[in-house]
Amino acid sequence: MSARFICLTSALALTAVQASAEMNFNRIASFPVIKNMAAGEDSERESSPEIIDATADGMTLAYTDSPLGALGLIDISDPSNPAPKGNIDLGGEPTSVAIVGSTAYVGVNTSESYTAPSGLLKAIDTATGAEQAACDLGGQPDSIAKSKDGAFIAVAIENERDEDLNDGLIPQLPAGNLVLINTAKDGLDCASLKMVSLTGLADIAPNDPEPEYVSINSLGETVVTLQENNHLVVISKDGTVLNHFSAGAVDLENIDATDERGALIFTESQKGRKREPDAVTWIDDNHFATANEGDYEGGSRGWTIFNKNGTVVYESGTDFEHAIVQIGHYPDKRSDSKGVEPESVTFGEFNGTPYVFVGAERASVVGVYDVTDPAKPVLKQLLPSGVGPEGYAVIPERNLLISANEKDLIEDKGPRAHVMMYEFQNAAPSYPHLTSEGADELIGWGAISGMVADDDGMIYAVNDSFYGFQPSIFKIDPSQTPARIVDVIRIHRQNGQPAQKLDLEGITLDGKGGFYLASEGRTDRVVPHAIYHVNKDGLLKAKKGEIGLPAELMSVEKRFGFEGITKVGDTLWMAIQREWKDDPANHVKLVAYNLETQEWGAVHYPKAEPTKGWVGLSEIQAHGEYFYVIERDNQHDDRAVTKKVYRIPAADMVPAALGGDLPVVSKELVRDLLPDLTSTGGYVLDKIEGMAILNDGTAFISTDNDGVDDSSGETMFFSIGKVNDQHS
Repeated sequence: MSARFICLTSALALTAVQASAEMNFNRIASFPVIKNMAAGEDSERESSPEIIDATADGMTLAYTDSPLGALGLIDISDPSNPAPKGNIDLGGEPTSVAIVGSTAYVGVNTSESYTAPSGLLKAIDTATGAEQAACDLGGQPDSIAKSKDGAFIAVAIENERDEDLNDGLIPQLPAGNLVLINTAKDGLDCASLKMVSLTGLADIAPNDPEPEYVSINSLGETVVTLQENNHLVVISKDGTVLNHFSAGAVDLENIDATDERGALIFTESQKGRKREPDAVTWIDDNHFATANEGDYEGGSRGWTIFNKNGTVVYESGTDFEHAIVQIGHYPDKRSDSKGVEPESVTFGEFNGTPYVFVGAERASVVGVYDVTDPAKPVLKQLLPSGVGPEGYAVIPERNLLISANEKDLIEDKGPRAHVMMYEFQNAAPSYPHLTSEGADELIGWGAISGMVADDDGMIYAVNDSFYGFQPSIFKIDPSQTPARIVDVIRIHRQNGQPAQKLDLEGITLDGKGGFYLASEGRTDRVVPHAIYHVNKDGLLKAKKGEIGLPAELMSVEKRFGFEGITKVGDTLWMAIQREWKDDPANHVKLVAYNLETQEWGAVHYPKAEPTKGWVGLSEIQAHGEYFYVIERDNQHDDRAVTKKVYRIPAADMVPAALGGDLPVVSKELVRDLLPDLTSTGGYVLDKIEGMAILNDGTAFISTDNDGVDDSSGETMFFSIGKVNDQHS
């Protein structure tokens, strides 16, 4: 094992054994922000929590909601059961919020155009919703920070560029600056407003600084990131520039730098990649951390700790991204851009230990680092977040960490935007459920679909067509916590190239060390509905290893094909996800193929009638005297209804000839999975795709994370106990 992977393994304390004697952060609740809409409002509108903070008593959260032009409030007096407190109309686009006591200071963008930027700083009483005061900022505000004593507010006036003008390159005037404003009993002292010029400092576009983010230490010193300028500035509380310096660049090795190829290949490099930091946070009075998201020309995929004198104290390089790769959260479609895109960084001290929390926007992950020694941060945990984490709040007095996740996928019928609560507990970490940490190579994975258990207690799983250039079989050891991907088998043809045109959704053992694989297929994309046979090394032999569907099925096919495969004797059984052209409403085929006689047949399975969207099958497994199937709808979060395991008596599984009437099997509920899917404080994930049953009847369930594309990337992998011991 290389030194780099030894470092990752030792740094990422994930196992329950390691964590049992330690405090850990675990998610305890998720709040869909559409709950803050008033009765009768159109809840199909986009809503987006971005920057978030807490009142001094730690009982109320306030977040900016740009699409609604509102400040949203959440009651967290019981953090495991957050409650809506409604939205406050701000009369413009909120960009950031900081709370002193119970007063929320909110930056509001009122700009008419990029060339005529304007904005206000508003003081809002979170108890009454009343506006106490408003100051004209003279430009478009972005980030806001409060001093430790609450005496003043710092505002980054970005005056952002037009990305459609000159390919988004700067300079694009007017220039941004920093604004300092004292607070007062009525909320704000507008007369104290001081504008601090930042021009002439950066080497890149010195006449057009674009301040992005601010943070204030206990000395009253403000650190400002100039993201597009790749520069950092430290300013005293009286507005004097104390120091400024370039954020520098990083050489990145062993990254995936190629977009849209449908494969996770970490063998590429980027030299001299500008950090272009976004968020910044002070760790102490001498050190601050930056999240190096990048903007137009940079993004180093990691985070950095600087001394305020300009020296780099710590650089994560690719370690943060590689740790994210291991838990299946790597966003392949962002590979040629900025990878996981660390965008937010926050500091908090819990139980005497200083922590930095690094949010990866595109991976939807929060990295938890112990920074007791700022030169040697230790990655303690990776926490699952909602889609697109943007802002964080820490409430150490209540052992709470809060994340605001801005992405609302209502237009794509996906999950809504959420605020998530994490508690610092004397408990083992509840996430990740599955990791490739500890393997001899960096194994990237995602979009886990069908599964099957072997006699030795190992589980094999396939990825689906999201990774079309890299169809794979992952070997999983479920006896560890978290479960471990210990090896990967790449499916390839005799020329050694990855097998193409596969849409793998099911896997079963062939009894000889190899596998039969079910491909769902999409004829509109020239991806066949088919069964494939590969050997133990993943070799798919041309023609001999391919079983196409008969004319009786192809004449009635639709897009939604095989979603699971299992083998009983000489017969393969495949579950078709949804109705095809000749199926009665709410009935789908379970298709049989005899490997010896090459005969096809089927039975009908009666599925639930959907209350919204559709309901279909996503897995089939034979065990003992029953066949087990997963029946699910395509709904997320609070809209989900059907996520269930049913069993069918094997005696019912007598296939009839295709083209005629098919017998209808009986079914019995084994387990409603909705409680399992909310057991770690998250919202219900829609794609329950995999099930594997060990010899003793212990069943494992997995979810498909869609390759982290318009998804939180979260994969749940858990046991539901012995299926023969539970049924309704």
